[in-house]
Amino acid sequence: WYLDSFCDMRSFPKVKDTNDEKEFTQMIKAIKVRHNNVVPMMALGVQRLKKGMDLKIVCEKLDEIHQFLDRLYMSRLGSRMLIGQHVELHNPNPPHCVGCIHTKMSPVEVARNASEDAREMCLREYGSSPDVNIYGDPTFTIPYVPAHLQLMVFELVRNSLRAMQEHYMDSDKVAPLVRIIVADGIEDVTIKVSDEGGGIPRSGLPNILTYLYSTAQNPLDEHTDLGTSEAVTMAGYRYGIPISRLYAWYFGGDLQIISMEGYG
Repeated sequence: WYLDSFCDMRSFPKVKDTNDEKEFTQMIKAIKVRHNNVVPMMALGVQRLKKGMDLKIVCEKLDEIHQFLDRLYMSRLGSRMLIGQHVELHNPNPPHCVGCIHTKMSPVEVARNASEDAREMCLREYGSSPDVNIYGDPTFTIPYVPAHLQLMVFELVRNSLRAMQEHYMDSDKVAPLVRIIVADGIEDVTIKVSDEGGGIPRSGLPNILTYLYSTAQNPLDEHTDLGTSEAVTMAGYRYGIPISRLYAWYFGGDLQIISMEGYG
């Protein structure tokens, strides 16, 4: 895929007029679609690596594999951001939007949409879902890429909901709320997602941000169809947390997991 895309870019003639530029835009748009399923394809590769190798060897090479995947996915994120920005500038932009960037994005509104999507997924999988409460000023806005924030909040809320459902599965108690707090600071905007899903043991915390670890069953198998015709979300492939951190890093932010074992 990457070789094909590189050849397409290198062989494209020099852009001399607006018609050439339109053709260039169509070409890079096709490249973006071609790479829709890089993440699940790589996830399948890592899964096969774990199956085919001694677990001790895989664990010894964990840092090397993790650093390679971090570089690959960060590079991919940058490429897709640039292509997406170029393509979107050709489309009629809604108010306050410059390409992919929303100059007046409401973090509270994006968090609400992301948590609703996560609750719908939880309802489909478990038949019920804890409520999500959001605390913050909905009129507060920042310039950001809404799709990036949507992905990060969705993944964190999805993890919280799954932990809550499994923690309270055999309990008579009703699962409590997931809480999202949007804090507007002088230097930073902080979004905190908290739950009471039992937390993660301290020994397991370093693994949460790696690509070779999961507490959930991986839906990928040897026969998974990973054609480029339909995008597959990485959230479904247990890569959501480490990739969400890359999205945060991309614009100078960070993602931190703080656990209280036995609580949430």
